[in-house]
Amino acid sequence: MIAPNENRRSQIQRIAEQELKNLEKWKEQHRAKPVNLVPRRLGGSQSQAEVRQKQQLQLMQSKYQQKLKREESVRIKKEAEEAQIQKMKAIQREKSNKLEEKKRFQENLRREAFREHHQYKTAEFLSRLDTELPDRSTRPIAFPDPQSSTWARSRAYKDSLKEEENKKLQKMKEEQHQKRELLEFNQQQQEEARTKIHQAEHRRVNNVYLDRLQGKSQPGGLEHFGGHWNMNSGNSWECVRNIYLHLSFVN
Repeated sequence: MIAPNENRRSQIQRIAEQELKNLEKWKEQHRAKPVNLVPRRLGGSQSQAEVRQKQQLQLMQSKYQQKLKREESVRIKKEAEEAQIQKMKAIQREKSNKLEEKKRFQENLRREAFREHHQYKTAEFLSRLDTELPDRSTRPIAFPDPQSSTWARSRAYKDSLKEEENKKLQKMKEEQHQKRELLEFNQQQQEEARTKIHQAEHRRVNNVYLDRLQGKSQPGGLEHFGGHWNMNSGNSWECVRNIYLHLSFVN
């Protein structure tokens, strides 16, 4: 172990004692002085009934503001959900249009391939006829009537089947479109019904709240003396009720 330095130790102790003395001296100089005030009446110029009335009105306004904030948050959330649904509908509609465009393009390619194949087979058949009948130019060839031939009948039958399939496809598309419009109309009707129910419930809750508030304020009364309300008065209560309901439904 190393022995401590006595001189340094004593110096540190003297510094600490001096700092403690300075701290006590500073506390003594900055000690709070006694307060001497001129006696006067506190509480302002309002009576206790007026103060209670003001507190009650502030409480009503604070509750109403909280209710407005909650309804505003619900409305914003609902609008965001509706915007998301509309965005998803637009995406699905775009996908459907692209799919129909792709189907039309594939159908055109298939028809073009079939037409080229038909032309190739027809040319091959005619060239084979030219090879098998060298004296074809010396004698006339009686071509069969296309309308009475088997090929013409088969072709007409295929065309009729294809036309019928196209009609069925178009009819199915129209039915799907009508179903989609009916679904959107039903959704709109349900939304309007929900809005009406919500408004009716809102009106009922507001009436119950105002009736309960009017019943609570009956014993003391809040008369309109010196710029303050009298809630026992029928006209004043009707005025407050109308203002409250108007503000509720404006939102």
